[in-house]
Amino acid sequence: MDSSEKEGLVVVEEPLSSTSEQSAHISNQTNLHSAETCKKSNIFSVFLEPIQWIQMLSSQLNPTFIIGIVLVYGLNLGFSGSFFKVVTDYYWKDVQKVQPSVVQLYIGLYYIPWIMKPIWGLLTDVFPIRGYRRRPYFVVAGILGGTSALMVAVIGNLPAAVALACLIGVAAGMAIADVTIDACIATNSIEVRSLAPDMQSLCGVCSSAGALIGYSTSGFFVHHLGPQGALILLAVPPVFITVLGFVIYEMRSSGLNYEKQKTMENLGVAVRGMYQTIKFPQVWKPSLYMYLSLALSISTHEGQFYWYTDPKAGPAFSQEFVGIIYAIGAMASMVGVLIYHKTLKDLPFRNLLFFAQLLYGTSGMLDLIFVLRWNLALGIPDYFFVITEECVSRIISRIRWIPMMVLSTRLCPIGIEGTFFALLMCIDSLGSLTSKWGGGMVLHMFHVTRTDFTNLWLVILIRNIMRIATLGLIFLVPKADQSDALIPPDILTKNSTAISDDEGLELVKKNENDEV
Repeated sequence: MDSSEKEGLVVVEEPLSSTSEQSAHISNQTNLHSAETCKKSNIFSVFLEPIQWIQMLSSQLNPTFIIGIVLVYGLNLGFSGSFFKVVTDYYWKDVQKVQPSVVQLYIGLYYIPWIMKPIWGLLTDVFPIRGYRRRPYFVVAGILGGTSALMVAVIGNLPAAVALACLIGVAAGMAIADVTIDACIATNSIEVRSLAPDMQSLCGVCSSAGALIGYSTSGFFVHHLGPQGALILLAVPPVFITVLGFVIYEMRSSGLNYEKQKTMENLGVAVRGMYQTIKFPQVWKPSLYMYLSLALSISTHEGQFYWYTDPKAGPAFSQEFVGIIYAIGAMASMVGVLIYHKTLKDLPFRNLLFFAQLLYGTSGMLDLIFVLRWNLALGIPDYFFVITEECVSRIISRIRWIPMMVLSTRLCPIGIEGTFFALLMCIDSLGSLTSKWGGGMVLHMFHVTRTDFTNLWLVILIRNIMRIATLGLIFLVPKADQSDALIPPDILTKNSTAISDDEGLELVKKNENDEV
């Protein structure tokens, strides 16, 4: 019995051990299978998350509003803005055959519609059409931009002044559509505050994606259609903007006369508030720095562009390669955003802008090395050097630009923050215009022409010196951290008079009597 029991025990133990081994093997296979499934799900989630995010926004907000952001920021600003930049450079150079210094003056005029952004915003608020504040202005923007693009693309031998007016019309169409969708975004951000960051992220993603496509394809179309023929593509986005004006959801306003009168009264309050705010040293000093930092950095873009594409004096880059340079630069800008977000957003304003401006000036020496052809003496090919220079320049420019935008938001008083921010953006656009015109004058003074680039290196050196000299104005920037409040919250009310208080009480009393 004992022996048989032992034998039985042995017989029982053997299948148990084999079963455990099999179960362990099956468990390992299951784990491997689940790991593979996890990896596949992670890969799919990369593609599914943006779609789910868009679906979430569409469910929380109106789907036509989301379509509007994609069309305006992705197609109208991202694609058209980048495509416009490259194609118009070739148009002035090869079709109109204008000197680079003159083109700088012309491009400066493109900024005028953007300087007028507060006026466009005022029109959409104060002057509704048939009861709608936003929809008609999308239609106006689309018709203006599309007609201007068709005229300059189809009509041959246009005088330079007429062509310039048409291109300014294209820029005006972009600016009006931008202001109108921004007004829609502001409204939705107030109504659904939790989704305000998501809306801004969607704007940034659409703009970057559109810019990549625009830069990547611009050289191809210029090469195959010519500069003037390629301009006809700029008439396509305005068609979608016009259609957007008919489909985007907007409730029709009632009581327009009362609302218009109220808006005009608010406009007067906003103008007085802006005047009162800009007098504070905490506000006008950093505003002055932002303007001067842009204006003193004179633009030499057209002189360098003519040299890039010159077959004798320059490296003779093709149209396709010029587009690729800008496309890679657009990707580098996104890297600059990531660098700022991960490592620089907690630094004080003055320290960050000081080192950003210092890098901005010293990195400009790469242009000098390239124009003097020292890169070839070092054994560095032109295509590699110019892409490296473009990436470095875009990253530093983005790191320098973002804290300026953050600083601008910190200077806006509560109650007129939208209007005052638009004023600060006007100052920035005015600084860019001054930079373009100043650069054009310097190019003209040193006789940099379509074929003579002898003094281009000297113009670039002057530009770099002026960038570094801007460091002497850094005392205008506050030392505060980027999260600090720079102006008192009662900046608009602490100097209010007793008369204005009495007027406010009378208005309330009148409303109460009306209700009774």
